[in-house]
Amino acid sequence: MDNLTIFTEFLLMDVAGSRELQVLQGVLFLVIYLGALTGNLLTVTVIVTDTRLHSPMYFFISNVALVDLSSISVVVPKAVMNSMTGNKTISLPECAAQVFLFTLFAEVEIALLVVMSYDRYMAICHPLHYGLIITPSLCSQATAGSWASGLVYSAVHTGALFRLPFTKTYVIQQYFCDVPQILRISSSLVQFSEFIFVVLCTCFVLACAGFIFISYIKIFSTVLKMHSVEARNKAMSTCTPQLAVLCLFFITASVAALGPIAKKPSLRNLLTAMSYTMLPPFMNPIIYCLRNREINSGLQRMFHRFSRVSIQNFLTKIKISSIIVR
Repeated sequence: MDNLTIFTEFLLMDVAGSRELQVLQGVLFLVIYLGALTGNLLTVTVIVTDTRLHSPMYFFISNVALVDLSSISVVVPKAVMNSMTGNKTISLPECAAQVFLFTLFAEVEIALLVVMSYDRYMAICHPLHYGLIITPSLCSQATAGSWASGLVYSAVHTGALFRLPFTKTYVIQQYFCDVPQILRISSSLVQFSEFIFVVLCTCFVLACAGFIFISYIKIFSTVLKMHSVEARNKAMSTCTPQLAVLCLFFITASVAALGPIAKKPSLRNLLTAMSYTMLPPFMNPIIYCLRNREINSGLQRMFHRFSRVSIQNFLTKIKISSIIVR
């Protein structure tokens, strides 16, 4: 016990070996982060400023955009800074904060996707009861419940993962504090308790996925029975983006959960981590803007208002300048 070393910081490893590759990786991460930042902020802005989008569905979409923005901000800025400076260390509190926040946002997004599937089910399968059931207070309660459940799960999960000191090694074969990597260097007691916790969590996630799957089966069966082509296209334009986002989230989550735990840095390990930390926040705004006609129209109206105001301000400055010259 006298020779036992307790690690209070970790060494993050990635595939970039040379200094040039590290900088290139940092630039790539920065471009992806700025793209995700821009896309999600645009989504939130157009939903908040456009009164035509003030409905429960777009309220939930704006919350998902905020969650995606927060999720990618937990991991990528630190990775960019480490790549640019060449510093690969991360302290134990910072690592625990990364795990807590990333897990929190992942769980909140799962809960919001479940709520959104129920919202679409009520809107398409029971349109006459939609306004009576999906009320603003219910939307607020569902969103608050999603965040509360995420906070509870993340706190318990992070507390169980970091409750014992790390004595095996301080090397994490990833560019951030990935849960499987943290579990790999944990003690056997933590690994056993985490295994039981993960089994229970997996059952819950499968139950959520089953609820969503059944909801969308009923939704598409109802859509196919619609006689109006316009109503069918409108329903599909609101459902297909959510279904695409849902599939992207669960596919990347499955890659993270079922993939092997890397014991040394590799390009495959890097791409796997990027698929579930960066791909969903980057792709979700693109999916909504390309497939959702209402958001697409809202963006066009917002840019039209912005260009009109800019032109008016420019003309006003010209008039003021001409008056001053005279």
